[in-house]
Amino acid sequence: MSIHPIDVILHKRDGHELSDAEIRGFIAGVVDESITPARIASLLMAIFQRGLSPRELATLTDAMRRSGEVFDSAFLNKFTVDKHSTGGVGDKSSLLIAPIVAAAGLADPMISGRSLGHTGGTLDKLETIPNFNTQLSLKQFGEVIEKCGFSMIGQTKNLVPADRILYALRDHTGTVESPYLITASIMSKKLAEGLNGLVLDVKTGSGAFMKKYEDSEHLARLMVSTGEGNGTRTVALLTTMDEPLGRFSGNWIEVWECIDIMKGVHHPMYADLIQLSVTLSGWMLHLGGVSKTPEEGKTKSLALLHDGSAYKKWIEMTKLQGGDIKPFDDPAAFHKPKATRVLKAESDGYLASMDCTQVGWAVQRLGAGREKPGDPVSAHAGIEMHAKIGDRIIKGQPLVTLFTENAELLDTPEQMLRETIQIKQELPVKQPLIRQVIVADQQH
Repeated sequence: MSIHPIDVILHKRDGHELSDAEIRGFIAGVVDESITPARIASLLMAIFQRGLSPRELATLTDAMRRSGEVFDSAFLNKFTVDKHSTGGVGDKSSLLIAPIVAAAGLADPMISGRSLGHTGGTLDKLETIPNFNTQLSLKQFGEVIEKCGFSMIGQTKNLVPADRILYALRDHTGTVESPYLITASIMSKKLAEGLNGLVLDVKTGSGAFMKKYEDSEHLARLMVSTGEGNGTRTVALLTTMDEPLGRFSGNWIEVWECIDIMKGVHHPMYADLIQLSVTLSGWMLHLGGVSKTPEEGKTKSLALLHDGSAYKKWIEMTKLQGGDIKPFDDPAAFHKPKATRVLKAESDGYLASMDCTQVGWAVQRLGAGREKPGDPVSAHAGIEMHAKIGDRIIKGQPLVTLFTENAELLDTPEQMLRETIQIKQELPVKQPLIRQVIVADQQH
């Protein structure tokens, strides 16, 4: 029986549940371009208004996942697991997690994105490594994983083409915020990696896309049920994004931070990044059967980070993808911004708060991010934070160092940071880094 797109639009508009055949037929028409953009936009708005049942969402995600190439991980003969973050400022945890997971004996096929808006992108960070190739074919991707346990690449042209079409239209139709469409977009791309397990880092707070806790929790539950509905063990952690994670926010400087950590360099500003990374990888090790509990997985992850095992995997992967490892010898020396400026505290007190999204936009304005896809990004632009929320501050001490490759770009980001970073006399109430863990049909 043929599916007519108008019938599908009307069924969803009127609040009916779509059949699997309607969903799969519509997505097939999206990809072969037999369905017009206007009709696709109409269904997106109907979904935005009416939502999707768990079955509809699982079917939509699977139809999108299978709309193009899918990475078949069976030949690896290993439990295949990945993590996904909904995006934050200074969040470079992927660069630590993938080598840890590989060092533990699991496989991590990590397909990542670029920076957009106020959030950073893993690919932009990796591409600051000279000659590093993020544009591998799925065959080459598999060969790298087979040799060292993980690979980090960008989305190929033929991977989940339905998402590329829907994503572009969501931007033009006011449907970007739909948790159902966000879930289908994220999960279709992740499940196309051929995963046995997936750990989601769902951000909440001033630097997250979902700023309200209940919205983040709803999205996390949708993604967990969708992953499980498609046969992949899925766990979500709700984590706080009220300040940049770790010490640096930018591109090369975030790689530098991760190299430091993997080489055993200690810095007080690294603590939250390490805590988040080993908690997420601990769950990945637990899902993969390497550890009996997530806590045991966390302990094992920390050991793999500290004994140099993760760094050894990182070096292997970088070489296999053509990257030059010489800058890793002295990552601080490789950092060559054209201009810097230090923002100092104007009073004594406690670092009380900041709008982390505004901090992210300041990083972007320095040249480290992009306003629209395709914009170039600077390797050496960004910021170094010198304090965390709750830290005691003395007037005149450095709060933030700004880096840029164009001195004319310093003024606006400095003003943005000065406006948003609040120093107060009272010690602030700080949210825990890990707010909640959501697993199928229950919570921890």
